[in-house]
Amino acid sequence: MKTVISFATGVSAGLWVALLGIDFALLWGLAAFLLNYIPTFGSLIAMIPPVLLALVQFGPTRAVIALLGYLGINAVFGNLAEPYLTGRRIGILPLAVLLSVIVWGWMWGAAGMLLSVPITMALKIALEHSSDELRWIAALIEGGKRERVQ
Repeated sequence: MKTVISFATGVSAGLWVALLGIDFALLWGLAAFLLNYIPTFGSLIAMIPPVLLALVQFGPTRAVIALLGYLGINAVFGNLAEPYLTGRRIGILPLAVLLSVIVWGWMWGAAGMLLSVPITMALKIALEHSSDELRWIAALIEGGKRERVQ
């Protein structure tokens, strides 16, 4: 699911940059695709170079237009489509994803950000199969949607 969303983000970003006439549109689309694997912050990092290039190439007006396009793409894919589709498939709250990115990124840097969702998912599964005293943490990560297993 993440690859599909990342691909759509990369294609959209590349097309947006090409439409605006900013150089290296394929590179910026590829960067958006790859950096989208870092939850929350990757897409924001991907927009910085093309917006700065638009500022240098065309001035502040087109840079702001490029920025608004990236923000729109990230709003649609990152804030609407991805949490809805991914959350339904893996059973983790979007807030838990954001907190896991912050915690694992703080602990392990970029590698922690990239691995934050798989680590949190593994932690959730381990907590679901642990003692009764720890199952509430798994329910908290999931959003409490599942009934308690006896």
